[in-house]
Amino acid sequence: MSPRATPDHPLPGHAVCLDLRGEAPAHDHDAAVRAALAAPQRGPDRRFLVLDDASRLVEHQLLYERLSSYGPAQVVCLAVGAPGERNLRRSLTLRPPAAGVLWLLDASHDTALRPLVDVLATPEVFDAALRALGDVVHGVAVPSVRVLEHDLTDEARARSWRQAVEGLSGPDVPDRPAPTEGVPPELALLLDESVPRSLAGHDWLPSHGRAGAQLRACEEALDDAVEGHDRVRGPAGLLTRVGRSHDLPGDIERLAEALARFRTTIADAFAAAGGSRLTAEHRGQLRERGIELPEMPREISRAGIVPALRDHTHELIGRRLPLRSVAARLAALSARSAPAGSAARLARLDEICGVEETRRLSARYPFLAGGSRAVAAGVTAALAFVAGLWPVLGWALGPAVGVLAAALARLMLRHRPNRSPDGRLDGGGSTGATPRLFGGLLGGTAGAGTGQLLGLPVWAGALTAALALAAVVLLALRDWTRAVDDWWSRADPEDARRVLREIHELVVTTAVHDWLFAEVRHHCSDGAGAVARLLRSLAATADAYDDENERADGYGVPNGSVYGDAPGDPYRTEKRKERADTSTGGGAAWSWQDWADSAGDDAWSDRRSDPRDDPSPASAPVASPPASAASAHVAPAPAGSSPPWLERRYGDGGPALVDTLVGDLVHGTVRILDACWAGIERDPANAGRLPLDERLTELLHETRTRLARDVAASPPSGAEEDPGERPDAARLTGVAPDAIARLLAADDPERTVPLCGPEHLRLLSHDPSAVRQVRFVPEAMRRGVTGDDIWRGTAEDVVWTGAGRHAGVLRLVPLRADVVRTVREEEAGAP
Repeated sequence: MSPRATPDHPLPGHAVCLDLRGEAPAHDHDAAVRAALAAPQRGPDRRFLVLDDASRLVEHQLLYERLSSYGPAQVVCLAVGAPGERNLRRSLTLRPPAAGVLWLLDASHDTALRPLVDVLATPEVFDAALRALGDVVHGVAVPSVRVLEHDLTDEARARSWRQAVEGLSGPDVPDRPAPTEGVPPELALLLDESVPRSLAGHDWLPSHGRAGAQLRACEEALDDAVEGHDRVRGPAGLLTRVGRSHDLPGDIERLAEALARFRTTIADAFAAAGGSRLTAEHRGQLRERGIELPEMPREISRAGIVPALRDHTHELIGRRLPLRSVAARLAALSARSAPAGSAARLARLDEICGVEETRRLSARYPFLAGGSRAVAAGVTAALAFVAGLWPVLGWALGPAVGVLAAALARLMLRHRPNRSPDGRLDGGGSTGATPRLFGGLLGGTAGAGTGQLLGLPVWAGALTAALALAAVVLLALRDWTRAVDDWWSRADPEDARRVLREIHELVVTTAVHDWLFAEVRHHCSDGAGAVARLLRSLAATADAYDDENERADGYGVPNGSVYGDAPGDPYRTEKRKERADTSTGGGAAWSWQDWADSAGDDAWSDRRSDPRDDPSPASAPVASPPASAASAHVAPAPAGSSPPWLERRYGDGGPALVDTLVGDLVHGTVRILDACWAGIERDPANAGRLPLDERLTELLHETRTRLARDVAASPPSGAEEDPGERPDAARLTGVAPDAIARLLAADDPERTVPLCGPEHLRLLSHDPSAVRQVRFVPEAMRRGVTGDDIWRGTAEDVVWTGAGRHAGVLRLVPLRADVVRTVREEEAGAP
């Protein structure tokens, strides 16, 4: 019997199996019945598949009554008989419609018990067989079977399982920043430097507070300096006393001092509330320094963090990212969302406004006008030369131009903007007055001499003189404006506006993310870190489970293990010997034709036996797989390794097998995590230590069992998946279902093998109309890409099973009326 078809390992919805054979003490059989009754079963229907010795059915009457005494129960009994038995005694308890008996008349066919149990334990086949037994006389029949089994090779199963576990857990992720894009909005707000829309108009530094007052002082000093610069840089700043009435150096000094005080206050606030969690005391300290915090914005709350983490985790896992990759992303999210405290912002504050910034503003920059002294002298000499071309008057006008240029240069020096009116602050300067004077004198004298020689008319001399004088004044105003702007750009007090703006932005960012959001960010960081630890633990458990089973048996579920053919199984060894004895001529060959001949039934004796369908162990080769693309890699099992009625066809795995296994493991992992979110919400710091190893091991074992049982064609227990959306058996095994379709379409009793010996033929009923049959096929073999075309012509009475890897025909042949004897209760012996 299958080790997973016992009360200790009941399959969902399958009949609970128990074995009452042998000369075991009564208390052992009692324990087996108790275990079967305790096994959970779905719905109101309780199914029991019992293996028993045919000679002890009456003796075990009370045991069968106990199976039915705790509510409605249905029992199918596989009564194993000895070769010499010619009668079957059964109790009233084993009568239809609640019970029926399948009599296996030849012990040499005991090798068929395990695959037969797997077939009959399937709920759909169990119910169909029990209904068929209800139509058979006495409710007792001899089974005649032909079954096709679609499975994987050992290598394909091991490979697909290994790839599925690797797809679930993934390789070790190197220690490098993992991407955090695509996070839900509730979490994205914690990762960037943005401010919630509801806080956009909040006054973080009110003017009545210390920091706000200092910020206003900085802005006022900067505004005064800018206003003074705008007035000084024009003609009025040079030619009038406007330049002397504005104290630009004093304004810049006040700006530097106010900025230093403001920066100190902000740094003090960052340090005072620099912990990673904001307390009421911290709020008071911030209020003392002029920083006003609002209430928590409506866009975010602690209550929404864990649901957002859950959705994000499900989305990542749903994209089939391995657990370790998801853990790496969540660990990165944890690191980025963890608040470092406002004290960590001091470094950024120093970058924005360090000591160098205040020193730069307080520095003294010289006022330089006129450019190169040689150029200034040359330009003045040229203008004086032009003015001196007026005959006679040129002797006075030419040198006068030089004197005017020198006077204007001297006036620039006196009105220079880097000097306070009281002289306390002075950056010094140079305007080139002396070079201009000497250049003008030389140029004017030369021009006067030239004009005397040329004898220009009066109007020409007057014009050149006027142009020269105007040019001197205009050039002086240009040099003044350029020099003022050059000094202003080197002092660059307007950069303080950027500094103030960035400090204010840093204060807002710190207030939002390090103070207001501190508790929420802690919750997010702890929660993401807890999930990351859980996922890493699950991945390690998956790897350890896979490694342990590979060490134990190479894979753990070889092809025959669903029948109990595990390495070292004594039952397997014994049955190998039996198969070897049978394959070497240990039993006589017979067919349905022999049975028909012995009965003298002309309607059946006209049939001819097909040698390919001869069920004898010695002469019945396993049918070759059909020549189709889907079965190109199918290899039949070697002769003698299976019961004569069982044809095994092995595939290398279809294109959807690994993805299906990974999907089952992923969905199961999500369900495991679903039980953890409440703990993560309640105590995220310790939730990462939740013990999930056992639950994941159960998931891995359940998935691995389904891989062995039906190549994962059936959905996991508790899954909400629509079975119709699951890949078909062909895409999972790589074996086409056409041979099964042909078997079901053929209405030929010769294709089935009776589970009895030739000497029992006369015990069977010879009425063909009394025979009942059950055709069964797993639903996975007809859905999906294979389509319905190959099933056309299949009998309408086919039973489509929800799971399993067996398909075929089960014929129930009645016995003669005198072979079965029903023993009433008073005749029954005690168990």
